[in-house]
Amino acid sequence: MVELSVYGTWSGVPTEIASELFASATSQQLKAGDTLFQTGDNGDGCYRLDKGLLKISLISPQVRERIIAIITPGTVVGDLAVIDGLPRSASVHALTNCELRFLSRAAFQRLAQRHPEIHQYLVRLLAARLRKADDIIASLAFLPVKARVAQALLALAENLGEETDSGGILIPRSINQADIAAMAGVARENTSRILSEWARKKLVTKSSGSYRIDDRAKLRDEIGE
Repeated sequence: MVELSVYGTWSGVPTEIASELFASATSQQLKAGDTLFQTGDNGDGCYRLDKGLLKISLISPQVRERIIAIITPGTVVGDLAVIDGLPRSASVHALTNCELRFLSRAAFQRLAQRHPEIHQYLVRLLAARLRKADDIIASLAFLPVKARVAQALLALAENLGEETDSGGILIPRSINQADIAAMAGVARENTSRILSEWARKKLVTKSSGSYRIDDRAKLRDEIGE
């Protein structure tokens, strides 16, 4: 399903190259709801997220959103552009206030000339991303809608959730019902009905604008794990 945190951490790049890579990067700030870039925009470089949360989305002609990744600090977004220079293939928006650093394609190319070994890492990164895309396609093709919503909630709990005193997992308020639906690839109306059913069964609770997972084991049962 939707990918969190590991979309493009560039964690395999040697420390000295990574430091040099973003040494001359320019700082940028976004407010919650702001757009970083949209599908079709000029692919002039990539961004490293230092603080906040971003979402990567695809928008259908019917104006339905499909969230394909939630980006957490330390992650690089828009890195395909530094490789091929083509227009953006997805849209990126801020879920919270964000701080980023921008690396231009020209700056990346200059560094790659000095350190050609970085291309080997990018090949591994793209291969891993392709495998993840295969997993997402398989889940959309074969999992029922309840399983996809459960999978989205569990991914949010694992990567962004905070444990409560009662043992539940609280998902950040910045993630709303429309986001969960877009992550699962399920119509918002169906997602609403599923969450209401799970609330009656005490699997999931909405509290003070946030969703809280009260029974992770039963949510996993919805996926068949």
